[in-house]
Amino acid sequence: MIDYDKLQKALKHLELQYANHKQAQTRPELTEIDREAIAESVIRRFETCYDTLWKDLKRYLIEEIGLPDVPNSPKPLWKLAGQNDLFASSVEQWLKYADARTSTAHDYSGKKAKETLSLMGDFIDDAIGLYQTMSGATWE
Repeated sequence: MIDYDKLQKALKHLELQYANHKQAQTRPELTEIDREAIAESVIRRFETCYDTLWKDLKRYLIEEIGLPDVPNSPKPLWKLAGQNDLFASSVEQWLKYADARTSTAHDYSGKKAKETLSLMGDFIDDAIGLYQTMSGATWE
């Protein structure tokens, strides 16, 4: 049995910090460095959530679906998950998330950060959907 506690915690933290990020834009008491720190935190939480998610997906494909040859990297896993109808969104959308994860590995500022942040609402929704599919639990 797969333990989804780490994924649930990572996703919940991302969800909360993303809400904080959206609210920070309208809080005049915050300085620009405060807003930047919150944005960096969202990106870091995205990275943690993304990494946990693809690793749990790998286990799910092996243990629950019974696939014998499962790749050990995210992009091929997303494609395999799409072939097994595990997503509500397109595989292409998951590949955008993969590209965002790769691009933020060493750069939290500027254009890459803004592009990644623009994907967060969709990523959170899609990640919750995949979590529910894999775990059988409802999101609270």
